[in-house]
Amino acid sequence: MATVHFQSLTLTRSSRAPSLTFSPPVAVIGSRISASVPRCSGLRLRSSVRTAFSTRAASRTAPRGGCVVCEARDTAVEVSAITDANWEKLVLETESTVLVEFWAPWCGPCRMIHPIIDELAKEYSGRLKCYKLNTDESPSTASRYGIRSIPTVIIFKNGEKKDTVIGAVPKTTLTSSIEKLL
Repeated sequence: MATVHFQSLTLTRSSRAPSLTFSPPVAVIGSRISASVPRCSGLRLRSSVRTAFSTRAASRTAPRGGCVVCEARDTAVEVSAITDANWEKLVLETESTVLVEFWAPWCGPCRMIHPIIDELAKEYSGRLKCYKLNTDESPSTASRYGIRSIPTVIIFKNGEKKDTVIGAVPKTTLTSSIEKLL
């Protein structure tokens, strides 16, 4: 769990509601002030956070457990996780070109290539489907394709394995492999 250090966070809402100031529960650790913040991924305040809010006019309490969410999140391209259970449907039964990154959470080079895969998913949106398969959670698919080192990127077309790239390679290497198959 991440710990964030701050005094307060001010959120500006649309014209229908006044600005809000968020003061989370704080704990003093040594000379530092720290607060646990719920997982946040954007800008819209969900009403399921139970923390004290104060506006210029009045104060109110919202329920606990929510977070700030981006309203435009649905337009972003995210690389989905894939497992042994949905492998057949999402990769082998698809007629389009599919890029799959085989990775594990403990792998340093995998963390280096994640942003590149995310960029490729955005650049080739609509022409290429991108997935990430955690080899620790889905070992049978990894062993079926002979994955011996990670990160390994395999590109499938019409359900057939067409190209394999092993290691944390530059974006240009992956782009050239993708371009050959599109």
